[in-house]
Amino acid sequence: MGVTLTKIVEKMELRNLTPDVDMTQREVKIPDINRPALQLAGFFDHFDCERIQLIGYVEYTYLQTLEYEHKMKIYDTLLEYGIPCFIFCRNLQPDPEFLEKAVKNNIPVFITDKQTSSFSAELIRWMKVELAPCISIHGVLVDCYGVGVLIMGDSGIGKSEAALELIKRGHRLVTDDVVEIRKVSDDTLVGTAPDITRHFIELRGIGIIDVKTLFGVQSVRETQNIDLVITLEDWNKDREYDRLGLTEEYTEFLGNKVVCHSIPIRPGRNVAIIVESAAVNHRQKQMGYNAAQELYRRVQENLKRNM
Repeated sequence: MGVTLTKIVEKMELRNLTPDVDMTQREVKIPDINRPALQLAGFFDHFDCERIQLIGYVEYTYLQTLEYEHKMKIYDTLLEYGIPCFIFCRNLQPDPEFLEKAVKNNIPVFITDKQTSSFSAELIRWMKVELAPCISIHGVLVDCYGVGVLIMGDSGIGKSEAALELIKRGHRLVTDDVVEIRKVSDDTLVGTAPDITRHFIELRGIGIIDVKTLFGVQSVRETQNIDLVITLEDWNKDREYDRLGLTEEYTEFLGNKVVCHSIPIRPGRNVAIIVESAAVNHRQKQMGYNAAQELYRRVQENLKRNM
């Protein structure tokens, strides 16, 4: 799996300096970039030639100091590698000889007016999301007070209805029914919607509704970190449910653990309010305040006074 050069050019708003090079079938499979400073000096050991090569002000000014014959030799050696593409930052114009040799070796060359450091950070961040390990699960993902809440449960238990009520209360839908989860880092999971179902919700008895059209663009968002998982399940009177929350339960996606709450469903329970409360309580815990532990501390202090 990779990201096509065409998609990178569109996303990063790059200008193509080698239109004669066909890039429609080319893909980049590594999210990192390389600034070929050592390679321009003639050191090609451990050269990351599978990465996008970024030319900034330092590399560009160094090339201007080289004698013509030596520079041509460096160009020939550098462009013999199967490099995905070159990108010149800060609107720096490559030498005509470089472009000629790049076309000869079938290597695309692009240019951007952005600063090298900011552009490389933006490109790496976007590429890491695009190339991250991905799985698809059944559920609903909403942005509730800035907390990414993944609602899971058996089919027909009321996930979409809960999401619709949350949207009416001012929260935002990311995806319904199918959630694509990407592992961006060891601490971060990002959820998105498949292109074909983005902004749609299925309600049994009504059908498909377009959330963006009905409630406006403020009711949807494209991506959201997954911070909390809420599993809806039928009420079981024989099961003991956690009523204090002193210990956290977790579920795992792609090796990352996420806090998980199991919510029993029975007539009369407002699931949307429960989800809102769970999201706010999760934010409180992240900020260092745990209501269950505070209650436990008060009980312990009261027992000590009575003794």
